[in-house]
Parts: sequence; structure tokens; C-alpha cells
Amino acid sequence: MELQQLRYVLAVADTMSFTRAAQRCFVVQSSLSHQVKALENELGVRLFARTSRRVELTDAGAAFLPGARAAVNSAERAAQDAAAAAGEIRGHLTLGTIPTLTAVDLPGALRRFCRRHPHVVVTSRTGNSDDLAAAVRTGEVDVAFLGLPDTAEPRGGRYRRLARERLVAVVPRDHPIAGRRRVHLRDLADEAFADFPTGSAGRAQSDNAFTAADLTRRVAFEATDAALIVDLVGNGLAVALLPTGVVPERTELSSLPVVDGPSRTEYLMWSDFNPTPAATAFLAELAVQT
Repeated sequence: MELQQLRYVLAVADTMSFTRAAQRCFVVQSSLSHQVKALENELGVRLFARTSRRVELTDAGAAFLPGARAAVNSAERAAQDAAAAAGEIRGHLTLGTIPTLTAVDLPGALRRFCRRHPHVVVTSRTGNSDDLAAAVRTGEVDVAFLGLPDTAEPRGGRYRRLARERLVAVVPRDHPIAGRRRVHLRDLADEAFADFPTGSAGRAQSDNAFTAADLTRRVAFEATDAALIVDLVGNGLAVALLPTGVVPERTELSSLPVVDGPSRTEYLMWSDFNPTPAATAFLAELAVQT
């Protein structure tokens, strides 16, 4: 049994396609198929049920997968640790980020990091704060940038507060309140809102504020993309509460401070269980002590 065979099996399991697995592994499909078949012969079981159009894990394949993934991960971590001991950072860095990150210039930080550590492969994953925090806890994400209501903090890992900010009301430029210097939540209670999905941390910030003010509101549009929320406002379909940094300067938009409006805190979160050399180096780039 060879590590490369295990990598091929994992690629097929992840993509459910021998063709896509071969593309991911930068190998011709016939070679990948041959190695998977050779491993199946050695094990004496079929890992995949396959036809020319369909691929599925067998029961034996599903049982084999966790150990195979652990073996590959352990081998890769051993190589990373050896390289780090010799003064070179290698391996993968998986970052998680919310779509409304404003506290950190992430492209700038990555530019500096990649110049210092050119052998690290960086993967970025965008999502909501709760899912990203869970991914840090399970080891799927090394470092995550989160945005949480003031009533919440990251759980299950180490974290650092980056910034706290109040959300602003974003309305169409021709809206009756667009010319005001500031507004209250009661001025917005009858509006149709565009917001993040129910249950997400991004949505909870505004929901909590309206509940605290003993007000109700109607969310007419839900979206995971802040840019789409802004476009809905710009087209006169809704109003929104968003961080200032994600609201572009556009002629059809007006941003207003909300006296009793919601606020959020941005966090940097990482695993407190044996962080990889690449994760440790990235945190050092951000001047965070692990």
C-alpha cells in the first residue's frame, strides 16, 4: 500500500469521478484507475462501485476512507514538521472568512505571507461565522475570520478580537429618510429588509437589536452575499443594516448611522490543538501569539 494510492482513493471519493480525480491529481486517468484497482486487489475488496457513468463508495470503501485520510494527513504533517524544523514552511493553509470582513486587509496579509513562504498552498473558504467556527473546531479550517453579535464569542478554539463596529442603515438614495443625519430602528421597522439567512451570525446582529428595541421587522430577501444585499437596496427593493466597510460609494445608495442599531465584533479564530506550521506562520504574520 502506497501513499499515492491512498491520495488517489481520496480524490475519487471526494469528486465521485475518476476523470475529475485524475485532473485533481495531475495524472492520466488510466494510471489513476490502475493504481486504485491494484490497491483493491491488495486489500481483497472493492472500494468503489463504478460504471462508465457513475461512481459510488462501497461499504468497504466507506470504512476504509477515514483511516486512509488520517494516514495521508499524518504523512503530510510529518513532512511539514520536518521542513519547519529545517527553517522552511510547507504544506497547506486553509482560511475561512466571512463575506463582510473589514477589520483586516486579507489580500495584503496574504501577499506578505506568500512572499515569505512561497511553498505553502493557500485555500480560502467563504461562509457564515457559525459554520467557519465549527470548521476550525473539526480541523477543516486552520484560521478563520468571524463576525459575531456582541452577545457571542467563538467557542472551541483560541481567538482574538479584531474590531467592533456599529452597522449602518443602507437605503436607496431616493428613500424619504435618505437625507437624515441619523435614524432609529423604529424609523426602519416598517421597511422590507434584505439580510443574511435566518440563524446565521450575520442575521442575529440585526435580529437581536430589533428584539431589544421591542420592534418587529420583515425580511423580504435573504442572501449569503453582501454584494447581492447591496444590489437589492440599490434597486429599491429593500433596506439593509450592514458594516460600513462593505457598503460601496454608489450614487443610488445612502448610508445612515443608526442610534440604537446593532453592532458586531470581528474575531480571528484558530485551533488550539496542534496548529500546523503554516497556520502558526500565518498567525505570526498577523502578529498573533499562539
